[in-house]
Amino acid sequence: MPFSIYVGNLPWSTTPEDLRALFEPYGEVENARIITDRETGRSRGFGFVDMADEEAARRAIAELHNYEYGGRPLTVNEAQARQGGM
Repeated sequence: MPFSIYVGNLPWSTTPEDLRALFEPYGEVENARIITDRETGRSRGFGFVDMADEEAARRAIAELHNYEYGGRPLTVNEAQARQGGM
């Protein structure tokens, strides 16, 4: 089962490919996605990365949390399950 990572405070211009490239030096990235606004299609400034190996994911979290990316300090931590519904 992949280990899911939340990545916040992303520059608006960040693409899923950019996000994947940021995490690939730490290990295999199974999926990288940017969350977009349903109505406008624009980035909401955060995304998720799924990594195959938990140890690699934890190392990426430790090294990339507060890492300056595109002039902004990233918020990187273990993704939490969604609470409730919409």
